[in-house]
Amino acid sequence: MKVIILKDFGDVENLVKAEIPIPEAAENEVIVQVKAIGINPVDIKTRKGKSLASSLKNFDPVILGWDISGTVTDTGKRVTSFRKGDDVFGMINFPGHGKAYAEYVAAPESHLALKPENISHIEAAGACLAALTAWQVLKQHTNPGDRILIHSAAGGVGHYAVQMAKHLGAWVSGTSSGKNRDFVLSLGASEHIDYENTRFEDVLKDLDFVLDTIGGDYIDRSLKVLKKGGKIVCIPTVFADNIAEKAAEEGKTGLKFLVSSNGNDMNEISYMLKGKFIKSFISQTFSLDNIKDAHRKIESGKTKGKVVVVP
Repeated sequence: MKVIILKDFGDVENLVKAEIPIPEAAENEVIVQVKAIGINPVDIKTRKGKSLASSLKNFDPVILGWDISGTVTDTGKRVTSFRKGDDVFGMINFPGHGKAYAEYVAAPESHLALKPENISHIEAAGACLAALTAWQVLKQHTNPGDRILIHSAAGGVGHYAVQMAKHLGAWVSGTSSGKNRDFVLSLGASEHIDYENTRFEDVLKDLDFVLDTIGGDYIDRSLKVLKKGGKIVCIPTVFADNIAEKAAEEGKTGLKFLVSSNGNDMNEISYMLKGKFIKSFISQTFSLDNIKDAHRKIESGKTKGKVVVVP
């Protein structure tokens, strides 16, 4: 089967095509013929030698990627949830070696959900790591009726978080560039803030929760808009030094967060997709042969919604 291996950490040119055997299913795994692969910022960070690179450096070969949607072609003898021919999607072995940049993937049964029939494989592949991140954060750290701020509301995590927060009964404000104002509002945000022309801390106050996908000085600025007892969760943990201490000084809670593979949560995302409570916005698709361009697109930092690769 065709795969994209990372021959060394660094530049995008280190992503190279190769041929390796189709994997065999362990007892609790299924083999998935991959129809679509979601690309995320963590892919780019890991490729460069950051993020999960330290945990992958001893594998040979290193195959990046964690988000897949496809069709089950084989099952391990202990698998009970899926059978051959089922369309499934999920975030595989995160944080670990997902090996998603391939035509076939061995995936733990417990990391997958059935793909809703009313969405495409491309839409499903988009709704894995980013959607799981948004869902796990909101489910664990918010309550119905909360007043919530979501940074980068037009991005991968952000555009799912806005929809999910609205589904959960929250009031939502979202930051993005002005060109994405209508998109953010269409997702269900009650308010949009153009970060290029308005400092959000000048117009917001007494919020219950902030989902920060940027880090750095956004943490300090976001703490200003939280009420006493409010909470901020920062996704890019490398940019979240001392978040707990900073928040505690103001009588608030600050947390780092790392998503993890979870089939039960994927089933809940499947339910939301099937019921049209959320939807994937796919900004661009690439072929597996052009995966370098997909990385460059994410690396630009200007992606709206999701980027997906099709083998």
